[in-house]
Amino acid sequence: MKIAVASQNKSKVTEHTGKCQKFWIYEVNSQEVLGKELLELSPDQSFYNSSPYEPHPLDNVQVLISGKIGRGLMRRLEKQGIAGIVTLESDPDLAVISYLENSLAKEISKPHNCRVKHQYRLNYQYRHKHANNYN
Repeated sequence: MKIAVASQNKSKVTEHTGKCQKFWIYEVNSQEVLGKELLELSPDQSFYNSSPYEPHPLDNVQVLISGKIGRGLMRRLEKQGIAGIVTLESDPDLAVISYLENSLAKEISKPHNCRVKHQYRLNYQYRHKHANNYN
C-alpha cells in the first residue's frame, strides 16, 4: 500500500494540500514502513492547477495525509479511491506510523467558508484569492 503525506517544506505535514508540490510517498504493509521517497510535482501538477479529469501522479496512492483538505479536493480523492486524512500531527513519519497503528489524531475537515464567489475556470479549478496568500 502507498501513503502520500503532503509536506511542502519536506519536514512537516502541509496544511494547504491543493497548492502543495512535495509529497512523501511511503510504501507500507499493514504494520511497518518499507520505504519512503519524495515526489516533487511541477506547479501545473498541483491539485490546485491540475484537472480532476486527467491522470495525476498521486493517483496510485491509497491514502493522502495532510493538515487540511478542502471539500473539492476531498471529493476528487474519493472519486479516485484515495482516503483523504486530515490530521493535527506535524511530523510526516509519525503521521504514517500512527495511521498504521490506528492511533493517528484525525481532524474533521471543516467546510471552506471564504465568502468569495468562485469562478469556474477552463482548467477545472475554482480560483480565488484570500487575504492569506499561500504562494
